[in-house]
Amino acid sequence: MVIGLLQCDDVAPELREAHGNYPEMFERLFHRVDPTLTFRVWRCLDGEIPEDVEAVDAWLTTGSKFGVNDDLPWIAALEVFVRALWASGKPLVGICFGHQLMAKALGGEVEKSDRGWGVGLSFNRVSERADWMVPWQPGLDLLVSHQDQVERLPPQARVLGGSEFCPCYLMQLGEHFLGVQGHPEFTKAYSRDLMALRADLVGHHRVRQGEASLSAPVDDTLMVRWILAFMRRAIAARR
Repeated sequence: MVIGLLQCDDVAPELREAHGNYPEMFERLFHRVDPTLTFRVWRCLDGEIPEDVEAVDAWLTTGSKFGVNDDLPWIAALEVFVRALWASGKPLVGICFGHQLMAKALGGEVEKSDRGWGVGLSFNRVSERADWMVPWQPGLDLLVSHQDQVERLPPQARVLGGSEFCPCYLMQLGEHFLGVQGHPEFTKAYSRDLMALRADLVGHHRVRQGEASLSAPVDDTLMVRWILAFMRRAIAARR
């Protein structure tokens, strides 16, 4: 399977040597589950938007320090591409910013949450069991870094999991779009360094809470298994 990675940000320069950039993070994680996967990267943040929805087997959108409501030409162009993917039935999985972008592109609303920053490890209940959730477990705990949240779902979406802090954490749109607010590609070391870098922005009390959460296990590998099962199911449905 060839996955097109829609890159919407770069890791901060001061963290890149220790942790790599986002394409490297995704490749390391996904290759732990399936080393035969191939990734092609489009630097959407530089205006490099794919021209052909069929260029790869499935698409994956990264997180970003930008917000989906920012008035930037590349975000508007990427929204158009997301709608083209939706119309074509091509599978797309959105991570954090990508999760929010697919919601906005298809008629939902994304806003800065009055609950503040989510950092560190988030703890979520899976409220609906889908057939691609193999192996199954009733919780999904991933690392996060976000202020914005999906506040109103588009009409095609249903929530599969969340928490009081982030009710729309995991959502499915139709049979070929999947969004998750968490970052399976983050490591605990990167999360810790990112919180330290953004401490003045996030707030030191929230950072302390985030750092304390890192003692719990992360469902990063499980999320990758779910993502790949979802993609393969959606690919097979188009044939």
